[in-house]
Amino acid sequence: MYLVVGLGNIGAQYENTRHNVGFDAIDLISDKYNISVNRIKFKGVYGEGNIGGEKVILLKPSTYMNLSGESIIQAINFYKISNDNIIIIYDDVSLDVGRMRIREKGSAGGHNGIKNTILHLGSDSFPRLKIGVGQPKNDMVNHVLGKFSKDEREILNKVLEGSIEAVEVMIKSGVTEAMNKFNGFIVNASK
Repeated sequence: MYLVVGLGNIGAQYENTRHNVGFDAIDLISDKYNISVNRIKFKGVYGEGNIGGEKVILLKPSTYMNLSGESIIQAINFYKISNDNIIIIYDDVSLDVGRMRIREKGSAGGHNGIKNTILHLGSDSFPRLKIGVGQPKNDMVNHVLGKFSKDEREILNKVLEGSIEAVEVMIKSGVTEAMNKFNGFIVNASK
């Protein structure tokens, strides 16, 4: 069994912002695999289904970004899921728009949602899929809570489509294979 978590903030004012690309990815994954994410529990909204022959829980925490770990740990404890079978999808300002990166473990890199998740799990060893949202020109908060330009959104939508396949490869074939296949993934405006 796998737990696939998309990080974001609840509320209409946060829709389509850089910080909500994790929610966007979960929405696309739920559509592709016909998994309704509409059940309320674990301080979030979740759904159960199958991807690649494996039972999967899709989760969107409702705790707001900085407390994401509170939701994640509740789902982990309820389903008895090991850290190796958790996939967390979130925004990364150190990656340009058009890129994604998969890692097996690592620091929070300044991301408060991941920092809180590491705190609650007591470990930084869990797979994650980082989606590039570009570096801020000025203020970090305004950047991550800001919306993409039309051109950036077109590029991002292609990356989000790629994230569906990346999650499936992580589940079916493992993180290493997914890293080999997707860590060079780049979408340019011209493509």
